Amino acid sequence: MNKVTNAYVPFCSEIKEVIRHTDIEYTFRMEYHGQVRPGQFFEVSMPKYGEAPISVSGIGEDTVDLTIRRVGKVTNEVFENYVGDHLFMRGPYGNGFEVEKLGGHELVIIAGGTGVSPVRGVINYFGEHSEKRDALTIITGFKSEKDILFKEDFKRWRDQMNVILTLDSGEETEEHKVGLVTKFIPELEVKDLDTAVAVVVGPPPMMRFSIMGLLDRGFKEENIWVSQERKMCCGLGKCGHCRIGDQYVCLDGPVFRYIQSKDMMD
Repeated sequence: MNKVTNAYVPFCSEIKEVIRHTDIEYTFRMEYHGQVRPGQFFEVSMPKYGEAPISVSGIGEDTVDLTIRRVGKVTNEVFENYVGDHLFMRGPYGNGFEVEKLGGHELVIIAGGTGVSPVRGVINYFGEHSEKRDALTIITGFKSEKDILFKEDFKRWRDQMNVILTLDSGEETEEHKVGLVTKFIPELEVKDLDTAVAVVVGPPPMMRFSIMGLLDRGFKEENIWVSQERKMCCGLGKCGHCRIGDQYVCLDGPVFRYIQSKDMMD
């Protein structure tokens, strides 16, 4: 007889490491044994406090990174737990980024704020496997210098790819430019716009205007990928909160080709 399991029952995971990025954003490196893709997510929970969907921001040997912003009841409680403590998780859920479909092309990744988290695994992969892609450019935007995530990663990425790190305001330095991410899309040097691939993740207005900029630049709709990770909820498509038309973000996404999900954009 097959054993029936309850999909709502989480497993217990040990916190292996905590990496502080800002006053309200930490990465929790969690114990995890299994397959997972960048862009997928886990439901992280604390008894009596509830649960929250958190995107995978890194994949290691028997670990996953979850970058969490302290914004509410569940995440406030998560921040009280550190190395050696445990959190409850269930997942991974959703469709992540398939590096096989992104590889072999010129690749542009545009991410704003915490939107860098779900694409960090993609950036790391192609940064370490340059033979699996053509030119790679990342355009990342943050509000200010104190809001920058993954600062140590950026040091490594600068040696592996073309990095445009921009802040909303302030003065330009050798490390960062000033302006919205959309400012730099027209300047992209692309050899073949028919095959170039782009990934866009971030706040809805940033995604909308970034995609408009890519289309104006000549990128094909079918070659643009997006993540609707902000719309995730229960992970199982049961609560209905993530339903848009006939699509369930938790099940059919959160990663979509833009041509298949443009009617879902805010």
